[in-house]
Amino acid sequence: MSVSALVVLVPEADPIVGSWRLRYDRPGIPAHVTVMYPFLPGIPAADLAELFAAHPPFTATFSRLGRLPGLLYLDPAPSASFRALTSAVTGRWPQAQPYGGRYGDPVPHLTVAQDQPAETFDVIEADLERRLPFEMSVSEVTLVRFADGAWHVAEVFGLGPGPSPKAS
Repeated sequence: MSVSALVVLVPEADPIVGSWRLRYDRPGIPAHVTVMYPFLPGIPAADLAELFAAHPPFTATFSRLGRLPGLLYLDPAPSASFRALTSAVTGRWPQAQPYGGRYGDPVPHLTVAQDQPAETFDVIEADLERRLPFEMSVSEVTLVRFADGAWHVAEVFGLGPGPSPKAS
């Protein structure tokens, strides 16, 4: 059985954080903000499309960095919009809990680096603070699956009313 996740892909971050992520993050998935990991197998695409269509598109701004133990991240604002997507998933499927319930109420974030000494995080922060902020339009949530050693886009679900999900 493959592992899956619901994420908001953030390609706008790649020119800013891409080189740091390549060096200090786990490889294989593009820059993203996680909505739900792990996600449940076997949920019909139509159910996900209906769930996300009830949420309007929004603009996210990445203007500051944050730290948690072992983690340096970009802090998206408004975080409430990302939290609403996660809450909608857990409200519909209570057995789906962010990160398996390990972190209680997880902070929406875009991981830049993991498991590095504070001095490394300091260097990365100094570089990135000069290159922020950036904005993006959030109009979809992507279902990705891990198989054959890599993450693959399975389906894309639009926020707000719109066309049916796109298969990849």
